[in-house]
Amino acid sequence: MENLKLVIVGHVDHGKSTLIGRLFYDTDSLPEGRIEEIREICEALGKELEFAYVMDHLEEERDQGITIDTAQTFFRTKKRQYTIIDAPGHVEFLKNMITGASQAEAAILIVDVNEGVQEQTRRHAYILSLLGLDQVIVVMNKMDLINYKEEMYDEVKKELLKFLESININPTYVIPISAKGGDFIAKKTRNLSWYDGPTVLEALDTFKTKNSPRDKPLRFPVQDVYKYDKRISVGRIESGIIRVGDKIKILPSGEETIVKSIAEYMKENVMQAEAGKSTGIVTQDKVFVDRGDVITHLEDLPVITDTINAHIFWMDKQPFKKPERLLFKCATQEVMCSIEKIERVIDSSTLRLLRRDADEIRNREVADTVIKTEKPVVVEDFNKIQELGRFVLQRKDTCAGGIITNIQKE
Repeated sequence: MENLKLVIVGHVDHGKSTLIGRLFYDTDSLPEGRIEEIREICEALGKELEFAYVMDHLEEERDQGITIDTAQTFFRTKKRQYTIIDAPGHVEFLKNMITGASQAEAAILIVDVNEGVQEQTRRHAYILSLLGLDQVIVVMNKMDLINYKEEMYDEVKKELLKFLESININPTYVIPISAKGGDFIAKKTRNLSWYDGPTVLEALDTFKTKNSPRDKPLRFPVQDVYKYDKRISVGRIESGIIRVGDKIKILPSGEETIVKSIAEYMKENVMQAEAGKSTGIVTQDKVFVDRGDVITHLEDLPVITDTINAHIFWMDKQPFKKPERLLFKCATQEVMCSIEKIERVIDSSTLRLLRRDADEIRNREVADTVIKTEKPVVVEDFNKIQELGRFVLQRKDTCAGGIITNIQKE
């Protein structure tokens, strides 16, 4: 079944837990007997059924290491499965996304229509912008608290859209809902008869999943070259499929040749290998291949450049200060670099702009930078092929993680 990774962000009291609980409930994705347990807890406390307790229950199990894992919180529609990526705080979320622990493909931004746009709403929206997430829906929650009035919805929507436009986010839908009452989550209700758009689940099902790595262009970073009676270039295929007989190009040199055979341990007559597979190839011609090279097909090539625009998350207690040189590592490539320009620096906890045109980056700060490598590297925009769009910077140890947002072609 198709899977889409989703992140839900918004101000702390705007109903994220209730929305997630309701999504589980309305899609019959809760373990058997769970909703009865929660109903009993709520009755004992003299409350109506609280869908936020669903999340509390799941988090309790997570804390005890039982059944539900952070990256495996999911619900299903008829179309696909959804994995909710937890966003516990700005710092952890940004660090995870930039260094590659998880990658959301779409987002829900939740806003309490009664309270309107808050500072934390803006911060969370900014994270989505920072990470280049372009599949976003906004849900205006707690419509029941304002008697489902269209005028207040319109007012908050206008203010929010103006802000989102300023940070280059264009939501597909802005949906009025009551997570508590179930209005427009899975079903349309008379309470919001003036709204003629989709429910939350219908809107989510319009999102596109990212292409499987095997359907993307071939990217085969070379880990090593074994020399026996023949030279075998080995590594892990990050995207695409390589087949015997394929015409290939070795980057950055640009040499071209043909795949003569695919070599795998204890296997004979292997005809192809695809994304995620560690393998080896033998070429028809004697071409020079070395660790750090990237093997591709002849079309839809990555970029070879020495100048990169990137978001960097600084993780070292010792700050970076210009003109310090660092080791740039992307896939199997390693090359010394300098951070030529620090365009702006942001506090990852508050997302407050700290400095423009800066000379240093401190611990837990995010910076928009221009990086210059000492020799050309083979890279991609992070949103096209993550494996060549993500990198780390090292001193003795890793001091920063980064994602490439724009590439200046040679």
